[in-house]
Amino acid sequence: MSAVETGLARTPLHDLHLELGARMVPFAGYSMPVQYPAGVLKEHQHTRSAAGLFDVSHMGQVRLDGAQAAAALETLVPVDVLGLPAGRQRYAVFTNDAGGILDDLMIVNAGDHLFLVVNAACKAQDLAHLRARLEPAVTVTELADRALLALQGPAAAEVFLRLAPAAAGMKFMDFRTLEVAGIPGFASRSGYTGEDGFEISVPAARAVELARALLAEPEVAPIGLGARDSLRLEAGLCLYGHELDPTTTPIEAAIGWAIQKVRRTGGARAGGFPGADTILAQFDAGTARLRAGLAGSTRAPVREGAPLLDAGGREVGCVTSGSFGPSAGQPVAMAYVETASAAPGTELSALVRGRPVPMTVTTMPFVPQRYHRG
Repeated sequence: MSAVETGLARTPLHDLHLELGARMVPFAGYSMPVQYPAGVLKEHQHTRSAAGLFDVSHMGQVRLDGAQAAAALETLVPVDVLGLPAGRQRYAVFTNDAGGILDDLMIVNAGDHLFLVVNAACKAQDLAHLRARLEPAVTVTELADRALLALQGPAAAEVFLRLAPAAAGMKFMDFRTLEVAGIPGFASRSGYTGEDGFEISVPAARAVELARALLAEPEVAPIGLGARDSLRLEAGLCLYGHELDPTTTPIEAAIGWAIQKVRRTGGARAGGFPGADTILAQFDAGTARLRAGLAGSTRAPVREGAPLLDAGGREVGCVTSGSFGPSAGQPVAMAYVETASAAPGTELSALVRGRPVPMTVTTMPFVPQRYHRG
């Protein structure tokens, strides 16, 4: 059954995925490749050892224009937008009045405007949120005519520089307007795998051309959603709808590092964002639960939804993401657990089909991140 027949949207690379033998699945309203013939394990390992190409065109790309765009955006996110230098990118979250997370996103200072990348499943609500809160002082434009590709892995920089020499000197979270294989676009040195890499935005009409140019490089292979998930999990990166949701605060999610000091209590622009009272109080008082990493001592993977028990058999948490980590060499998971059970080294048991599986709370990432920080 085609994507049209099932009511799913298609990215500009849809036909190329089919040509490459991808198995397509529904994801965030799109028909997306979950894996190619090589399989999830080999795709994961290839990204860790060489360079993987991901289609992330389902993500939302948004442009904000207006002299007050940065100040206005600070009323919706608890991060320092005004202090973000031109040509730099910053991770952020939209919060609600209770301090919960509506979505996580990337913010770029593109010089004469702000550029945002938001999650596919949230982009309609994010656009409505931005327009309701920021317009007419700020013009909110969805860049629906653009594709987004991610090149990730230890060979990504070498490959990218062959096709985009103007990227020389970029470091982690840098953003630059440039040409890639002769195609005008812009790129950030970032990604969702824990590896060095680039996320590249180009006109949708040129996306297949760019993908073919990148795949023609010997180090590059196409990678699907399956490996993308195992890679981000090993890197300790949150997935919206799993680790992040409207009932979870940034402090509970252990992403308080994303809230710069200038927006915290005592900072020059403290508060002023939805849920500020709750979130800033949690910086000082702590929270009843925390996101934690878990490593297994057996080969049995622990999946989302598995309850977690302490040594006394009391339920103290629940797994939000989990699988066997190919690079970690063991089962890995993320979970929310009671703060008293969140210290590294704490022994817990996950219930898998009614049987306890031993897990140990551990620091994240499970596999060292290899961002190019310059």
